[in-house]
Amino acid sequence: MIKKKKVPLRKCLGCNEMKPKKELIRIVRSPEGKVSMDKTGKAQGRGCYICPKLSCLEAAAKSKRIQNALEVPIESDLFEALRNEMPEDITTQG
Repeated sequence: MIKKKKVPLRKCLGCNEMKPKKELIRIVRSPEGKVSMDKTGKAQGRGCYICPKLSCLEAAAKSKRIQNALEVPIESDLFEALRNEMPEDITTQG
C-alpha cells in the first residue's frame, strides 16, 4: 500500500484560511531582526504566511497580525516593500 504524503497546511494571516504551505508566501523575521519575504520558505527565523493576494496583505497589515506573529513592530515602508514584492500577475487581479 502506498502511503499518501501529508501536505503541510498553514493559516493565511489575511483571510484566516488554512491552505497548503506551497500556495502561500512566507514573511520571515531573521535572527538579526530583519523582516523580508521568504521566497524559498526555508529561511531561518520566525515566519508567518499570507496568500499571494494584495487583499490578504492589506488585511493582515491593517489588523497588525503580521507584526504580532513576528513579534516586531513593522514600519509602513516595509509594507510598501512587501507590496512591491508580491507576484505581479496576482496583484493586478481583483
